[in-house]
Order: sequence, then structure tokens, then C-alpha cells
Amino acid sequence: MAAPPACDLDGITTYVPSVSKPWDETRVKHLYRRMGFGTSNANMQAALAMDPATLVDVLVDQAMNLAPTPAPAWGYWDVSDYANVSVEGPQQVLDWYAQFINDMINNGLRDKLTLFWSNHFVTELDVYQCPSYMFQYYNMLQTHAVGNFKDFVHAVGISNAMIVYLNSYENTSVSPNENYARELYELFTLGEGNGYTQNDIVETAKALTGYNGFTQFCAPITFNASSHSNDSKTIFGQTGNWGYDDVINILFAQRETQVAQFICTKLYRYFVSPEVDQTIVDELASTFISSGYEIAPVLKQMFKSDHFFDEDVIGVKIKSPMEMMVGFIVESGFGYDETVINGTQYYGGLLGQEIFNPVDVAGWQGNHVWINTSTITGRWLIIDYFCQYAYQQDQEQFRDFAIELAGGSTTNADLVARNIIDHFLPRGLQTQAEYDQAIAVFKDVYPSNYYTLGLWNTGVEFAHYQVLLLLLHISHLPEFQLT
Repeated sequence: MAAPPACDLDGITTYVPSVSKPWDETRVKHLYRRMGFGTSNANMQAALAMDPATLVDVLVDQAMNLAPTPAPAWGYWDVSDYANVSVEGPQQVLDWYAQFINDMINNGLRDKLTLFWSNHFVTELDVYQCPSYMFQYYNMLQTHAVGNFKDFVHAVGISNAMIVYLNSYENTSVSPNENYARELYELFTLGEGNGYTQNDIVETAKALTGYNGFTQFCAPITFNASSHSNDSKTIFGQTGNWGYDDVINILFAQRETQVAQFICTKLYRYFVSPEVDQTIVDELASTFISSGYEIAPVLKQMFKSDHFFDEDVIGVKIKSPMEMMVGFIVESGFGYDETVINGTQYYGGLLGQEIFNPVDVAGWQGNHVWINTSTITGRWLIIDYFCQYAYQQDQEQFRDFAIELAGGSTTNADLVARNIIDHFLPRGLQTQAEYDQAIAVFKDVYPSNYYTLGLWNTGVEFAHYQVLLLLLHISHLPEFQLT
């Protein structure tokens, strides 16, 4: 499942469908899977009638204009608002886990980006342990997900979850704490060792002192001027009595090229290919800078590009656990109740992706890291469970799913099975022998003469069970793990 090198591919110019590179179901699904977690067959069919560049504009604009998820009643509580925090708090956390899953299912790009940014501006719930901070952090990610990156960076450093997570509340003029200053450069904006020195970190830490106005558990953490260092600081060669706002302004004024390269490389690796095409990243970085660090123009340029739709970019990334589970829920269209939604967070943790709790401040490394001898078995079992649970709830939805993909009731079992296979696999199967094997699983429920004599159709008694068996087979294929 190794990705091919991203070389000799088409460039950043806008993709225009052609005979050799058609706007077909494969490319539509590729776009929806990378910009979100897949889409329904109905949306896919509608997209085929649209110009690809127009569709990208629509999807990015929708994400930009989508209001953040409304705050729960407890979204701004502190400990004094609880009757019993040890009972109410854990339930609130579970409720917001489920909210994040549902948002990913329903909101496509905006909350694909929310997941991405949660692994960039990392915090860990296990460290700050406050439900209201959890919501406020999530709200910040959603609010800035498709906004201005400089504003995003500014908001992150003074968010309650981050202040606790990276010990900014301990950062005072008497005893500066360098944790946030270091990660601001190393992980959030520049990349390790890229354009900053240890002295820049030391001086930045002093400039960031004072955010320790803490009154009680889960209360807002405010700026305390008495603990802020008023010494002169030199950051990236600029000297003055700098404070928080100055740090952000100096960073983007003095290191905008490094910031643009670092962020656009991460966006490229996440949304396009784990093997970076530097020429494409350079173009994206130029757009990032010229737009004043706006995220949307970069996304539009990237997703519209001829490069993005090249065949060698399709199906080259290994799905994260959330991409696998949420993607299956979205692309199957099966009805799932809160039992499965609530379980998805737990299963993600088993597979190495517990939302709101990345493994460390550097986040999940992704791609090949997701797959090992333990997690691959877990992936099979979880999708098996999803399939069997949906089948127990409503068998007929499996029949309806097959009929929809086939464009109506049909007597061609091979066609029905192949449509289901191609629906879930980004590039289908590589050989006819592999298709024959999968189709045989589908057809095995009935004797061979059912098919040769024309007795089979999607209305036969056990057609829904045939779909279940095929899905169980597909989900164990290596190609199912790719996006």
C-alpha cells in the first residue's frame, strides 16, 4: 500500500476534463473523500453534471459559511456551575465526542479540517480535563478552520485548553516557561529547526508571560499584567518590550515564507499525497502569502488543480481510523443510531486515533503509522461490526443500497456486485481475477443456475444478505484501507 512518488504529475493549473482524464465517478469520489469523508451516491451523481472547479468553489464556500456547532448548555461552565462535576463532567465529554463524530458525518470539509487542525494545534483532554475547555477548543478549531491562519495562530495561544496543556499558566516574569514558545515555532508555524534559535524561544517565552489569571477549575484564564515581563526582548532580530500580539506580528512579518511552506506542506500531505511535490507546494505557499494567510484560496487552488486529479494521486493515502469509520457511515448511507456513533470514538482509540487526545504534542503521524498487525485486524472487526449492526437493524437497506448503485432493479448480479466494489474502493480492483473472486462471494448464496437461467434479480429473498457478505469481503481487502 505504498504511495508512488508524486513526480511527473500534472501541475497547479485548473483541471479541465478530457478524454484521457475524464470527470467520472472515480474522480468525483476522490474529491469528496479528500475534501471530507465521502458522499452519497445521489450527491456523486449530481456532481457529475457540474464543472469540477465550480464544485470545489461550492464545497469550500459552504465550509467557510457554515456556522460553528452551537454551544451546549455547559459550554462555558466553571466548577461552580456543577452539582456533581465527577458525574456530570464525564457525560459531557462523551456527549461532545459524539458531537464531533456527527459533525464529521454531516459537515464534510469544514469538519475534515477540524480534525486536521486538532492534530496540528494539538491539545490533550487527558491533560486539561475540563469539558468546557474541550468545547471552547473545538469551537475555535471550527471557527478558524477555513479562515485566516494568522488569526488562527493568535487565537490558539490564548485558548484555555492550550494555556493549560502547554503550561502557559506557569509562564511568569519571575519564572518563564518555554513550552508554548517552543511549540509555536517547532510544531505550529515553522517546523523543527526552521528559522528560529533557542534564544528566539527564550525571548518569545518572556513576551508571552502573563496568561495565568486563574481563579478556579474550568474558569476562563485571563491576562495578568503583574506577571508579564516588561523587559526588552529580541525576537527574529526585532527588539522591543514585546507582548503576545507583537510576537504574532513579528513572526508573520519576519518568517512568512517559512510559515507558508510549512503549512502548505502539511495541507498537501494530508489532502493530496504523503509524497510531497515541492513545485506544487511552492505555488500553494505563494497563494497563501499573497492572500494574507487565508486558508480558503489555498484549498481552492489545491483541490482544483490538474495535479490533484492525476490518477497517481488517487488512492495513495492510508485512511486514518476516523476516515475509515466515518467514511463507511457516509458512503454506505446505512442508518446508525447513537450506539454506533458513541462507539466510534472508543474504536478510534483502540486503533490509535482517540479524538481530542492525540498521542503527544506532535500529533498522529498518519499514513503507514495507522497500519500494523494489531490495528489491521481491529479495522476488519470494526467494519464487520458496523455492517452486521446495520443489517440487524434493517436488512432491506442493504437491498436498497445495491439497487441505487445499479441505477434501479437489475438481473445482472455481476454488475450489481461490481458497482458495490467500485463504490468503496478508490481505484477499484487491479485484476479481473480479483473482481471474479469478490463477485463469487456475492453470488455464492444461490446456485449457479440461478444466474445462468436468469432467475436472479435484486428482488430475490436473500439479495440483502448477498450485499452484506460482499461488504464483509470488501472491507478486508487492502484497497479498502486506501483513500
